[in-house]
Amino acid sequence: MKDLRRKLYKAVVSALPFDEELSDDALYRVIDEKIAACEGPLSLSRKIHLREAVFSAIRELDILSVIMKDADITEIMVNGPEDIFIEKNGVLSRCPESFTTPEKLDDVIQRIASSVNRRVNEASPMADARLPDGSRVNIILPPVSLDGPALTIRRFPEDPIHMEDLIRLDSISEEAARYLKTLVECGYNIFISGGTGAGKTTFLGALSGFIPGEERIITIEDSAELRLSGVKNLIRLECRPPNLEGDYEITIRDLLKNALRMRPDRIIVGEVRGAETVDLLQALNTGHSGSLSTGHANSAFDMLSRLEMMVLMGMDIPLQAVRQQIASGLDILVHLSRLRDRTRRVMGIYELAGIRQGRIRLHPLFEFREEGEKDGKIIGSLVKSEYTLEKREKLALYGASL
Repeated sequence: MKDLRRKLYKAVVSALPFDEELSDDALYRVIDEKIAACEGPLSLSRKIHLREAVFSAIRELDILSVIMKDADITEIMVNGPEDIFIEKNGVLSRCPESFTTPEKLDDVIQRIASSVNRRVNEASPMADARLPDGSRVNIILPPVSLDGPALTIRRFPEDPIHMEDLIRLDSISEEAARYLKTLVECGYNIFISGGTGAGKTTFLGALSGFIPGEERIITIEDSAELRLSGVKNLIRLECRPPNLEGDYEITIRDLLKNALRMRPDRIIVGEVRGAETVDLLQALNTGHSGSLSTGHANSAFDMLSRLEMMVLMGMDIPLQAVRQQIASGLDILVHLSRLRDRTRRVMGIYELAGIRQGRIRLHPLFEFREEGEKDGKIIGSLVKSEYTLEKREKLALYGASL
């Protein structure tokens, strides 16, 4: 099938006129003519697959467009034009298909990068981008990538995931979801932590669904991925990389500083990775309640250490002052994990309950308790602890209770 697709692609390209732009229907007619001229019998399903594959190679993203028609595929990893791996329903496997030609992979990469005003070449061989459907794309080229261009695509559901979906998937308990709903509505500042692939962005979007619809929300991201539904007063901001001369870069720090002048009720930062953490904490400590963000860490306690480190990257102040800023600015920490059975779970919901003996107190409000394993699936539940929320001023302000 792979060799036949490549042969058809070359035959169609050679038959296309150079002096006119064909419509999609006209291109399909040329493809159908070349398929009809193929030697040997072809089943109807194979003809349809070849037709779409050749069309995608010419007008779209080559074999990627074909792969992405399968909604169950959540990750696509391209290790050069011949090696493509996919994650489907949590299982990683090698895809039997490949790019039509090595040059086609280069063309696809440039098309993806240029569509979001990114540049990627030998001088600047790494880039983050996104596809029109919101999928996150990472690109890395030779000479940094030794075995050819590498492309990683993280896909998201066509329809935004809501908290009800996460409850149904056992990612969070109904009781914990109600608890978080109250905290979001009352303006608690919530930070989401977790490792790569733990579902932080998905959970952030679901949690944002609890924000009252009349409030003004500003989202700030490296590459715009969040899709918030039901928000009327929404401003979406995205970073801009520097140009070829290294000028005109716009960072998360720049956007955060500007967002404070835009009268936000809530600020949502897709992810903090460095010195921008200083600006986020300053916003949280100067009256912008109910803001949300995420960060990479293997545990809730590791996330606190990483936040301390990231603040120190942006400001030279004593560690104790850093901890005070974190404890004052953030109210709740939600930690997610991807378990060995490939499921994504909320592992804990914690309150940042001030400073004791020089360290931030982290009180578990809910914690995941593993009860065993059955048929390869981890059995467990998110259990409410004996701790009660100490920071209750915002609850009182909104007349709410837990």
